[in-house]
Amino acid sequence: MSELSAVAHRAVEAATAAGASDAEAYVSRESGREVRVHGGEVESLTAAVQTGVGIRAWSGHRVGYAYGTDLSEAGVAEIAARAAEAAEVADPDEFAAPPQPAEIEALPGLSDPSVAEWEASRLAELALTVERTALASDPRLVGVEQAVYADAAEQVAIASSTGVAGEHETSTCYAYLQALAEGEGARETGLGFGLARGPRDLDPEAIGAEGAQRALEMIGAGKPESRSCPVVLDATVAASFVGLVGGGLGAKAVQRGRSPLAGRLGEEVASAAFALHDDGREPDGPASAPFDGEGVPRRRTALIEGGRLRSYLYDTYTANREGGASTGSAARGSYRSLPSVSTSNLVVAPGSHSFEQLLAEAGEGVFVNDVAGLHSGVNPVTGVFSVGASGRIIRDGQLAEPVREFTIAGELVAMLSAVSAAGAQPRWVPFGGSVSTPPLLIAEMAISGS
Repeated sequence: MSELSAVAHRAVEAATAAGASDAEAYVSRESGREVRVHGGEVESLTAAVQTGVGIRAWSGHRVGYAYGTDLSEAGVAEIAARAAEAAEVADPDEFAAPPQPAEIEALPGLSDPSVAEWEASRLAELALTVERTALASDPRLVGVEQAVYADAAEQVAIASSTGVAGEHETSTCYAYLQALAEGEGARETGLGFGLARGPRDLDPEAIGAEGAQRALEMIGAGKPESRSCPVVLDATVAASFVGLVGGGLGAKAVQRGRSPLAGRLGEEVASAAFALHDDGREPDGPASAPFDGEGVPRRRTALIEGGRLRSYLYDTYTANREGGASTGSAARGSYRSLPSVSTSNLVVAPGSHSFEQLLAEAGEGVFVNDVAGLHSGVNPVTGVFSVGASGRIIRDGQLAEPVREFTIAGELVAMLSAVSAAGAQPRWVPFGGSVSTPPLLIAEMAISGS
């Protein structure tokens, strides 16, 4: 048993000894680094490690929570006593109950040794290569707003008085830049990024080249005509919308009536071309783990299949409210926070269309490769949205001149119903959570420009 697992079991024993009828302990150790470079020099380098325990204690149907960083025997006993004491004075809630144990299947390969092996100087060189590649690609590339590398490695252990027990290690890293291109009297920006388990699997040249290309493509951008037309969403934009859909499928939002998908289980909510799963065991998924924030085994849950809404996402509490079972969808920001319903990895099923085929099928329309203000521009209850966008005109089934300063508007469920094709090449995108999606062709969407 690891050191963190030993702490978790000790915490549970301390909480029950302090009077709790049941208890659960979540222990985590997280280390992270971030390197920011600008103008060929390292601007900042930060590293942090945090270790702590969060303890839930139940007194019948009352629940209390306490957390701390002192993992000594006395420190853990004090945190456990605070959790038990909080449970005694909490309001009773008939649905507050500890998760029951289930067999947890191991999920190897979630931690990459290169995160620990690469020194700060090597990480800085990776970020500098991202910046250099972009600047060397074209004379019109006049700068890089920022180039960043960041990673995180986490160890987690959980234990409960009901018999829940598990531990795992994960790592993730990413690098990105915002490139600046100048031409025709204006400056344009372009984003390039990459995700991996460890830095050895990042391609700094590809990240730099992507940012440069996206910036260069926008030189000379004007406004499109206002109209309704086919729209192709770049994977980065599709991911942001999918993240909003995933948020609306969490049982907490649904039970409060704060989701456009509330009360629609079994109904047709999308076209047959759009299928969505939440998969907490996807090997390449940044949010994958063998169990969730409560020790419930992660799984693959069909959310939208065959155009119909198949399931919502539940943690133990929201499942208890409906007399059902958790989907393994409890998440924690850290040991400091209580678990709550959240997506893990949202996976949009790829289709058979190449990007060129999506454009050809669109015919005359707009390719959207960036949106601004998505979260403030969407009503989470109704799903109605109106957001700023930029991209390229699609003319005769091919990309034409760049356009920006226009809005795309609609409603989330109507947009899902209008998906007429999905691309064949999915991409992991960190916007809207952890999302894997290909580009999507929307048959019709309202564009407001000139």
